Amino acid sequence: MFIPKKEIDKLSADIRRIIDGHTIDLRDNLEGRLSALKNDIHTLAGRLNEQSDNSRREKIALADSLANISHQLKTPLAAMSVMVDLLEDAPSEKRAEFIANLKQGLAQTNRLADSLLKMAKLDSGSVEFFPVKISARELFDLALAPMQILPDIKGQTVKFGGGAELFCDKNWTAEALGNVIKNASEHSPEGGEIFVTAGENPLCTWVSVSDSGAGVPREKMRDIFRRFGGSAGGTGIGLPLALDIMQRQNGDISVENNGERGRGACFTLKFF
Repeated sequence: MFIPKKEIDKLSADIRRIIDGHTIDLRDNLEGRLSALKNDIHTLAGRLNEQSDNSRREKIALADSLANISHQLKTPLAAMSVMVDLLEDAPSEKRAEFIANLKQGLAQTNRLADSLLKMAKLDSGSVEFFPVKISARELFDLALAPMQILPDIKGQTVKFGGGAELFCDKNWTAEALGNVIKNASEHSPEGGEIFVTAGENPLCTWVSVSDSGAGVPREKMRDIFRRFGGSAGGTGIGLPLALDIMQRQNGDISVENNGERGRGACFTLKFF
């Protein structure tokens, strides 16, 4: 098949323009090898542009995340730095208060670093989930154990009711449930109650966590699962991390206010 030189030259010029960043539709919807080649080049250029756009978005997201991480780390570190300076010349009756604040800041920084590492593992795709059968009560005990001190400090009680059998990765799902319980503790008053219940319906098996706080303002419903977009008193990572863990296991988390039952917000982990 003879292809005129001017057609080859035009195609070559169009390819150079595509390389320079121009958007050109090479398709001519005609028969022949040259038209097939144009179609293939057009498809390849489209895929390369899509990859470039994705890479650009990922770089922007990474820059935003690094800025947020820097801010999150600087806040407790700056507070601890001030406390250390004050502690040096503080009267004895104030030292205990400053030391307690330092311990709280260190604990917050450790939790933040731990959550960031877990989120990085999930983002990199290096996490493999191993689902097993586990009772909701066993998952609750596993989730509560490492963070029981938080409700204890505030004199809160965490109650469990109901029952269901779940099929999930118990360690990662306990991390997700623990983050939701931690969020409930942070938003419940001192002496408040946190209710964890479990059950099943025709659509899913579920575990719900209800706090005794003020609920989630409607305008903030959309942001609570956005990274670093969360609430005062937290790191802005716990709930997004919990949702990520659930979604990677074909699950989900929903939230609603429970004011009519005398409690604040209710977060429900759903296992489909």
